[in-house]
Amino acid sequence: MATKTKKQHGRDTAVQGTNDSSVVSKVSAAAQGYFQDSFLQHFVCKTSRRTPLINRGYYVRWRAVDHCVKTFLHITGNIVSLGAGFDSLYFRLHADGALDGAVVFEVDFPDVTKRKAALIKGSPTLAEVFGPHLRSGTGPLCVSAGQYQLLGVDVRQKSQVEEALCAAGMDWSAPTLILSEVVLTYMETNWSDDIISWAAKRFPQSLFVLYEQIRPNDPFGRIMQNHFLKINSRLHAITEYPDCSAQKRRFLDLASGWDQCVCLDMNQFYLGLVLEEERCRVEALEPFDEHEEWHLKCSHYFILTASRGSLTTRALLQDDPVPSVVPSSRSHSVLSVQPVQLSVEGLGMATCLLSPEQVLLTGGSSRAGRRAAPRLLFKGCKGWSSVSVEVSGELDVRLHHTATSLPGGDIVVFGGRSSPLNPVSGLVRLAVEPFVSPDPAGPADGNTARLHVENMTCTGAPPAARWRHAAAVVDHSGENFLFVFGGKRESGAVLGDACFLHLKQQHWTEFSIKGSVPEPRHSHTACSHRMGGAVVFGGLNERGAPLGDVALLRPNGSGFAWEILEVQPSPVPRYSHSAHVIGDNLLLVGGVWLHSAGVPDVAVINLVTRCCVEFRLDRDSVPWPLMLHSFCSEITGPEEPELLLLGGGGNCFSFGTHFNCQPVTVDLTAALHQSELRDT
Repeated sequence: MATKTKKQHGRDTAVQGTNDSSVVSKVSAAAQGYFQDSFLQHFVCKTSRRTPLINRGYYVRWRAVDHCVKTFLHITGNIVSLGAGFDSLYFRLHADGALDGAVVFEVDFPDVTKRKAALIKGSPTLAEVFGPHLRSGTGPLCVSAGQYQLLGVDVRQKSQVEEALCAAGMDWSAPTLILSEVVLTYMETNWSDDIISWAAKRFPQSLFVLYEQIRPNDPFGRIMQNHFLKINSRLHAITEYPDCSAQKRRFLDLASGWDQCVCLDMNQFYLGLVLEEERCRVEALEPFDEHEEWHLKCSHYFILTASRGSLTTRALLQDDPVPSVVPSSRSHSVLSVQPVQLSVEGLGMATCLLSPEQVLLTGGSSRAGRRAAPRLLFKGCKGWSSVSVEVSGELDVRLHHTATSLPGGDIVVFGGRSSPLNPVSGLVRLAVEPFVSPDPAGPADGNTARLHVENMTCTGAPPAARWRHAAAVVDHSGENFLFVFGGKRESGAVLGDACFLHLKQQHWTEFSIKGSVPEPRHSHTACSHRMGGAVVFGGLNERGAPLGDVALLRPNGSGFAWEILEVQPSPVPRYSHSAHVIGDNLLLVGGVWLHSAGVPDVAVINLVTRCCVEFRLDRDSVPWPLMLHSFCSEITGPEEPELLLLGGGGNCFSFGTHFNCQPVTVDLTAALHQSELRDT
């Protein structure tokens, strides 16, 4: 490599800064009990407690690397950690007695290794691990202590790395694990590819372990890339190798020299290779309600193992422990999407359609904080406008609640939470006075709608307080009931109960329910269906896996009966989506899916023919990343149905919180027309 320019030096310094942030996050996860590591704290000057989402993210990263390293050490051999930073791998393995005769070689920028060497020598806890064997090396060798060799060399300088490893006593013929934990992606792709090929040539019996990012082009991936650009640490390899299949080809290409390769995204690893008992332990450590962001984070990182030689094959990851579902009926039609020139943002809101031109927004959170005051959107001749709402009564702050339109025009708000430890109990009835814009030809801005709030006093046995449930109006024997199904409690328990509120008597009523009861879930949808029933779709089950089942609840003489529909081809499992019934069609919009093959857009399921078609949204027409989870949607328009998407976004791991800043409309013509053609 030629002499560094000032710009290159700045980028290298920024990349080194990612080490400092990463080790603080690892210390936070360890302090909360996600994993045991008493050594990490000695590599930071100041600790900082991270959010539960970040703690979980660093746990699964730690767990994946630990799994690969421990599996490899059953074979015995050495470890070369490229870009090791302030990792405590050697100290943990030594304390666990897992090293046996293995030597750990750590390679990183000279500035990083000098700082690490000083921290080791200045900490009695770290220094005593080596005892009298701890000594300073010469040249690039910063620390030399028997089974631990710390080398200050730029990883991109292969000849210097090779020379330093030789001087430190590397046995090139011994089985060797080469570890790269979010390192190679920060360098130009031709350099990282060269290092991968070099490792295969120099280590005839080796295992390469790589942990990096994937999926740069979906909304979460765009936000992730922008974050690293802002901190002057651009991700390079993600462009040329955007998914697990491309990463596997990268290693199995003839020029790379690796024999076998297994690559899993972190959802596959967590659900497939982490025991259920361990998952339950981790998930009980902190209050948690960021399921969407957790699964999105995991689908944008991977763990890869590639083997060279016969001795290391046994250390490969198990291939495809969680098979993915790939949409088998994707239409060629792309649905048109258009932003609405109106500032509306929010996560965890609930909306209600008052008329084809009026939508009420309740609860949720935004950049300004959690919101209690509702808003009314009104569509006039010149498009959508926001109308302030004068509230008579008191509304609680709520997220992930339901707001259900009743026959007659009122709205019932049920459930929700203010935090993962504080569910909101009780029901509220909302009555909106009819709103007519004084100037039909102009915007409704500056006008005021009036909303009356009534706390409902109900008899009977009320359901447990919950959020992320679903609700719809059903009919039995000519009487209307609010049907509430599933949800989540502050204990983390996932609910599978069906509850019925007699709306006229305001009485919680028990019914006999026959048929195959859908499994417990949250973040699903329920829509009123013809003949008094409801249709339930998707959600997240107790194991944390998205569901793709369609369940019909039908009234009968004694109560209700469940029927599970067999839909072909199977719809993409999803949760945190929205849904609507239009005629005989169930329309599914957005949501989160675990796997890397794609983000759910729109699916249409014909409830008569039980046929499903998936459609893609033209997201390119929206100038910001359109994230379709924790959002709402309504079918508007007095003539042709138009889909209005409101709010959505989320806390994108450590990359910042994203809000969809404007509503968007979706033209459903192609989707509904194609569904009609399939009926004939």
